[in-house]
Amino acid sequence: MTENKQLLKNGLWTNNPAMVQLLGLCPLLAVSTSIINALGLGLATLFVLIMSNTCISACRKWIPREIRIPIFVIIIASLVTCVQLLMNAFAFSLYQSLGIFIPLIVTNCIIIARAEAYASKNKVLPSFIDGLAMGMGMTLTLVLLGGIREIIGNGTLFDGAERLLGNWAVILRIDVFQFDQAFLLAILPPGAFLAVGFLIAVKNVIDNLTKRETRPKDVIQRARITHVK
Repeated sequence: MTENKQLLKNGLWTNNPAMVQLLGLCPLLAVSTSIINALGLGLATLFVLIMSNTCISACRKWIPREIRIPIFVIIIASLVTCVQLLMNAFAFSLYQSLGIFIPLIVTNCIIIARAEAYASKNKVLPSFIDGLAMGMGMTLTLVLLGGIREIIGNGTLFDGAERLLGNWAVILRIDVFQFDQAFLLAILPPGAFLAVGFLIAVKNVIDNLTKRETRPKDVIQRARITHVK
């Protein structure tokens, strides 16, 4: 159980694929113009990560090492095709908004990296949890980034929720501010870079504060004595 908790903490915070490893930045920056777009891509990536990790871990003993990468790509591409067809059938408006970034999940560095670094070397359950944690970490970062850019850029939250959840979700739209014109810097890629930098800075501050609080008192006391000398 301790190992599973560590895997979850690793994916969600300590080794977050977007804010620490800085993987998958292309879809992260391009798609996160709103919470709904970010959530749609995040859920698709989460599903592919979980299923690819599970499948690769289950088949790892029968995959020849020399051709493992092409086999990993075939498995991932098959899963992405399933996601693409399902989204095309049940969330066509969102499918059109995300465009080329759905099939590009096949080449997402996060998925291939977890397949090679973890799933191909570990059992099914830990690989499943690793995929879940990394996918949730990526989705959380996407949603936070999408929320920041949507609020600053358009003054709304959950605009276009009906594209993902159905017509009833129109009522979820929240008008936070009233703008005469959209703030383009937040919507365009430069705004995405600034928002990602802000999130990374906040994470680093929280990590530093946590380290200070958890540092043993005797270590702090010894450091103070050394400083006095």
